[in-house]
Amino acid sequence: MQPSHTHMQPIHSLDDPRVAAYRNLKDRDFAREGVRFIAEGEYVVRRLLESGWGVESVLAAEAKLGAVAPLVPAGVPLYAASRETVSGIVGFEFHRGVLAIGHRRPAPSVADLARTWGSRVTLLVLPEITNTENLGALFRIAAGFGVDGVILGERCCDPLYRLCIRVSMGTVFRLPIARSDDVTRDLRALRDAHGVELAAAVLDDDAVPLPQCPRGERLGLLLGSEAHGLAAQHVALCSRRVTIPMRLGTDSLNVAVAAAVMLYEFTR
Repeated sequence: MQPSHTHMQPIHSLDDPRVAAYRNLKDRDFAREGVRFIAEGEYVVRRLLESGWGVESVLAAEAKLGAVAPLVPAGVPLYAASRETVSGIVGFEFHRGVLAIGHRRPAPSVADLARTWGSRVTLLVLPEITNTENLGALFRIAAGFGVDGVILGERCCDPLYRLCIRVSMGTVFRLPIARSDDVTRDLRALRDAHGVELAAAVLDDDAVPLPQCPRGERLGLLLGSEAHGLAAQHVALCSRRVTIPMRLGTDSLNVAVAAAVMLYEFTR
C-alpha cells in the first residue's frame, strides 16, 4: 500500500515540542535501557524504514523530502524543515539532512538465534567491544560476508548508539544480533548444545595461521577488545586459536580489519 503524505508536518521553530526528542543530540545518548534510538543520514534512515523496525518519527531537511517521503509509512509523522532549522534543532551543523527516531526491539537470546540456523553457520562473537565506531564497522563487515548472527558480550557497548548505527550503514537493522548477559555460559552452550566450533582470534606465535586453519560446518569466530584482546577464560573454551600472519614487525590490526580478513577467509 502506498504511504499517504498527509502526515508531513512543517517545522519552523527550534522550540517546536513535536521535535523535542531531536534537540541537542550531541549532549544526549539514548540509554541502553531506553526504548528509543536515533538514526541519521538518508541511507541509514532508508534502511531503518525498510527494516520493519518501529519508527516514531522522521525529521528531514526540505531538500531530502523527495527521497525520503515515499518511504515513510502512513501514521509516522514526517517533520519537514529548512536545513538551517534542522541544524538548529539538533544543536550542530547537520549536513546529512535526515534523522529518525526508532523503537528498540528486545534482543534475542543465543537460544533464540540457534532456532533459526541451518546446517552451516558462521557466527561472530564479540565479548567486549567498547568502541562504538569499531562495533559499527564490525556489523557492516559481518553483513557483507553473510554472517548468520552476531553475539555481543555483556560488556559490549550499545549497538544502537548513533555512531554505531551510522558506521554500520544501517546493517544493524538487518543482522541477527543477540545480547548475552553471560558470554562464558553462552559460549559453552554454543559449543556443547549447538555443535559450534569456537575459534579465537589471537596474536600468539603458536596459533594456527589463518590460511592453514580449516573450518567446520558451524563456526563461531571470537574477536577480543581493542586494548586487551580475548579473556583467557574465553580462549580456553575454543577448540582453535587462529592468527593472521603479518610482516614488517606489525603486531596487530584494528579489530574490524582483522574481522574482515578472517571472515573473508572463512566464508569464501
